[in-house]
Amino acid sequence: MEFKFGWGSVFLPPLQITIIAIIVIFLLVKWSKELETRRFTIYFYFLISTYIAPIFSRSTKDGIFQLWIPLGFIVVFFYLFRSEKNHPAKMKASILGLSIALYNIILQYL
Repeated sequence: MEFKFGWGSVFLPPLQITIIAIIVIFLLVKWSKELETRRFTIYFYFLISTYIAPIFSRSTKDGIFQLWIPLGFIVVFFYLFRSEKNHPAKMKASILGLSIALYNIILQYL
């Protein structure tokens, strides 16, 4: 979507991406209010959980094949599993980050 203003223009992502981003921000704000202290950590758990990394790479005739995993979610999950300060809102934020990571993995393969 493009909006022209005089000498410049503003480009926005497609409507479905914008709606998903608004929903994600709404959920993160809602879940951060569930914590009594250190409410900003929800955003860190979400951002770390969205990280994906290739663990295997192979050169083929068609190009390079890479096997991607949601490494950030795995790290956060094991940290929360072993931590005594496990709060359901933190796990919700990391699962939301996993869904974004899976979306990015699908985009890597398409």
